[in-house]
Amino acid sequence: MYRQPKIYYITSTKLQDELYFQHIVQDMKNSYYWSDDWSEEFYIQLAKRGFICTTYDTKDGLVLLPELEYDYGVLDFKDLHVSQKVKKLLKKDDYTFSIDKRFDEVIESFEKHHKYNWFKGKYIELFKKLHKNIYDNFKVISVEISSKDGELVCGEVGYIIGKIYTSLSGFSSREKRYNNYGNLQLVLLAQYLKQNSFDFWNLGHPHMTYKQKLGAKVYTREEFLSRWNGVIQHD
Repeated sequence: MYRQPKIYYITSTKLQDELYFQHIVQDMKNSYYWSDDWSEEFYIQLAKRGFICTTYDTKDGLVLLPELEYDYGVLDFKDLHVSQKVKKLLKKDDYTFSIDKRFDEVIESFEKHHKYNWFKGKYIELFKKLHKNIYDNFKVISVEISSKDGELVCGEVGYIIGKIYTSLSGFSSREKRYNNYGNLQLVLLAQYLKQNSFDFWNLGHPHMTYKQKLGAKVYTREEFLSRWNGVIQHD
């Protein structure tokens, strides 16, 4: 995590203050904030403002760590790049691609596959509530690839606001026979989003090789929020 001089406490009331929010947007010395508010309403409020929330362990317990990122990875579907290895997997057709069929299993797989896993504790409890309930213009989903014999090979979770999908966390099997299935899942998800008339895919932190290879472009915070708000406000 980037070491800020201080990570400021954020609340729902502060977030509703437009002057305060604009100050946050313009403050390029800070991206992380923290909160002990685990309510569904606050999480959705943060998400709709463009924050992406993870968690952080403190001596007093787990806290929510909303981040208004300095840069965002944005995939426009016309820019999607499909590697030769993924093209071969597409032809094999030895998998099942699904949306929101194995939500709990995907979340359980994070701890097994990540040395550092921020998706835990109260965050899981909150996310399961968000997945179960129905909200205005906000929906949590899982994405999965399963083998023909039913093994969960890779997956991710994220949320839909309007016609924008935002990725949060994912995993992919380390078994050699499933090499590149994680990239296959990304391509299939991008194709699904395109087919369902999504505006774009918010991939969060942009400086990861796999995101760039997929075709994502880097947007500054200001550029991203301008485009984000233009879509959100019309949905």
